[in-house]
Amino acid sequence: MNLNAPLPIDHVLGDVTAALAVSGAAVLRAPPGAGKTTRVPLALVSADWLAGQRIVMLEPRRLAARAAASRMAAQLGEAVGATVGYRMRLDTRVSRHTRIEVVTEGVLTRMLQHDPSLDGVGLVIFDEFHERSIHADLGLALTLQAKGLFRPDLRVLVMSATIDGDPVAELLSGAPLIVSEGRVWPVETHWLSTRAEGRIEPRVVRTVHTALERETGDILVFLPGAAEIRRVETGLRSLNLDNVDVYPLFAQLPQDLQDRALAPSPAGRRKVVLATSIAETSLTIEGVRVVVDCGLMRVPRFSPRTGMSRLETMRVTCAAADQRRGRAGRTSPGTCYRLWTKAEDAGLVPQRAPEITEADLTPLALELSVWGVTDPATLAWLDSPPRGAWAHATGLLRALHAIDSNGSVTAHGRALSDIALHPRLAHMLAHAGAHSAARTAAALAAILAGRDPFSGDAARNPDLRLRVHALRAGRDYRADPASIATLRREAAQWERAAHSLTVADPAGGPEAHADDADATGPLLALAYPDRIGRRRGRTGRYLLSNGRGAFLDDASAFGDAEFLAIATLDDIGREARIQLAAPIDRADIERLFAEDIRTEVTADWDETSASVRVSRARSLGAIVLDSARINDAPGVPRVTILLDAVVRQGLAVLPWSRTAIALRERVAFARMQQPDAWPDLSDHALLGSIHDWLAPFVPDAGRLADIGAAQLTAAIETLLGWERLRALDAFAPTDIAVPSGSRITIDYTDPATPVLAVRIQELFGLRETPSIAGGAIPLTLHLLSPANRPVQVTRDLPGFWERSYFDVRKDLRGRYPRHSWPDDPLNATPTRRARPR
Repeated sequence: MNLNAPLPIDHVLGDVTAALAVSGAAVLRAPPGAGKTTRVPLALVSADWLAGQRIVMLEPRRLAARAAASRMAAQLGEAVGATVGYRMRLDTRVSRHTRIEVVTEGVLTRMLQHDPSLDGVGLVIFDEFHERSIHADLGLALTLQAKGLFRPDLRVLVMSATIDGDPVAELLSGAPLIVSEGRVWPVETHWLSTRAEGRIEPRVVRTVHTALERETGDILVFLPGAAEIRRVETGLRSLNLDNVDVYPLFAQLPQDLQDRALAPSPAGRRKVVLATSIAETSLTIEGVRVVVDCGLMRVPRFSPRTGMSRLETMRVTCAAADQRRGRAGRTSPGTCYRLWTKAEDAGLVPQRAPEITEADLTPLALELSVWGVTDPATLAWLDSPPRGAWAHATGLLRALHAIDSNGSVTAHGRALSDIALHPRLAHMLAHAGAHSAARTAAALAAILAGRDPFSGDAARNPDLRLRVHALRAGRDYRADPASIATLRREAAQWERAAHSLTVADPAGGPEAHADDADATGPLLALAYPDRIGRRRGRTGRYLLSNGRGAFLDDASAFGDAEFLAIATLDDIGREARIQLAAPIDRADIERLFAEDIRTEVTADWDETSASVRVSRARSLGAIVLDSARINDAPGVPRVTILLDAVVRQGLAVLPWSRTAIALRERVAFARMQQPDAWPDLSDHALLGSIHDWLAPFVPDAGRLADIGAAQLTAAIETLLGWERLRALDAFAPTDIAVPSGSRITIDYTDPATPVLAVRIQELFGLRETPSIAGGAIPLTLHLLSPANRPVQVTRDLPGFWERSYFDVRKDLRGRYPRHSWPDDPLNATPTRRARPR
């Protein structure tokens, strides 16, 4: 293949060079296959305005970065590391002669942090910016601020295949937008006729087999993840295809296996490359004429509510589908098989949301704190970091002692930022290095930052100690040897990093010389303090320190371990499934998190004893480590808690005497007559003000039994006051004298109709109906027989004597012959006895 053959991008290279010379910034939009990734840097490296300085190009994917550097070096007839080189985590190929550096992941951020002026760099290129990786957004924000503060001569070029260039140009202070129309070879597209159901792997295998029979050239298959790739690979190999090689291609694959997938097929053979979205952009896989797209992609989703990320399988976007289809037409006409219908195709969303809006922002927040920024709004972003994710990120960094309460970076945080790992894992390495557990921590960092070395049924075992042992031993029947070898190389680098850290150890670390698999739990706890779990019952369910629930598929996976340190969960459903964890002892938790364990005295209402229960609990986040009931707890508002319990249960739980009840009933009657003169003593009103009127009469012990009837009566009387009590006795007396000399109690149960229940014989001679409220309200008389049974109800006593008495007298004389039933009750002598004396 002629690496120097003309490409569509060649027509605008002069425009790009001129725009950067005049404006200092530019946006270049060119379709896939136009050649922007390899031709633009080579064209600009000799520009007069570059003046011998270097070009740094940020490439979102490691595989693409290596491939781009290799292709540019090949065009110059040089080896990588001469004029063109690359930098990435664990792999750097540059020299003092290098003029173009292709960097990836956080390398550009590291360069800016160590030298904000980017001395010796004249141009920063952001390639494939449409992918909107969080590293690209952060790198652009820092680069623009560095340009404004230190390097006005620094040029910035943003390149993309599908992004809307106008907002980017506006972000670059109105930089010119240059568009290359490109050259697209025709790609014939096939869709499914009906909506597909079931697993995608058998359908992919059938489609690839069909494509091998119908089409020529190599085939590139897009699948969501490594698991699906492995299953399709197994399915294709079972077909025993002649002269066909099957190669997986995903990020965690060792480099030599990635290179085999990218290399041209030998003469007479064809290849099928099974790739994730890693192959969507910036890669030209030699010989590919056919694309089979399953239509799915796997993206991380971060939840600020739970503080956890999960991988979510979703439909590809319209832009991603077009990028994938374009792989078939990079160098000649091709064919694309889309495993979805045309109707489904019309429903694809245009673009994927920028990673910064969906990702865990902890690494970004740490980088900004090192940069000196505590408020991300002070930087220029296409999409600002979401507030919820930012708050979670800064909270975690405080828990890791990486930033202080003001958001400023600590010495520990600066040390963590120098390690190309998530701050959680860097924090773990720092403490492990100070406590002779670096080897175990390095193995954990390699596994958790890379991929699980176990596969198949073995991968379902959540015990991380088994993986650590496999890496330490260098072999394991459950693990892929290539994966073990790759992870061991990475672990060796992390071990060196751990030993190089000299930062003070504020939170303690694993026991000295505990550098074996048993240190896994304590080390994980340092990295994931919010995911320490305590078992609930015997069912494999756990409560995490962040308040989330989690469970094990196999409740016996960790035996009787009461506590787990959990690295990964699926975060699906109400409770998350524990995927990777290790047991940790209570003693380790007490030692590692002594500063974070809080002691809290709590008081609540105990329904059984009807009293205030005071407990002292020690907790790590939402996990209660231990608690005990205590008696001596000064300052506990027992009276308040008791009265709150009364409010919840109602006034009926109090020991009301008949005197107190009658007093409230009399006030209710008086209030009906004179609403403004008397207080509201209803249940609702008294419950609403119970802390005012009853609290002074409640003993401090906080027991309901200590409230007596006398206290309640005194509380109500105090609420009324002496003046009102005296007025009440006159307006609504407790009792009234009748002609017999008796004092009869007035019943105010129904305040609308106060009742006087009295025997008829005690009213002989009384000509007027008894009344209260200054004579304004006649009492309702319940006239009783000698046996105190009601025989007549009236509010008109004169009318009773005149109209009803003689009928009642006739009946009563027959039933009570020993009693006196005079013919003239108005002139008869009243009596409490059978006959008057």
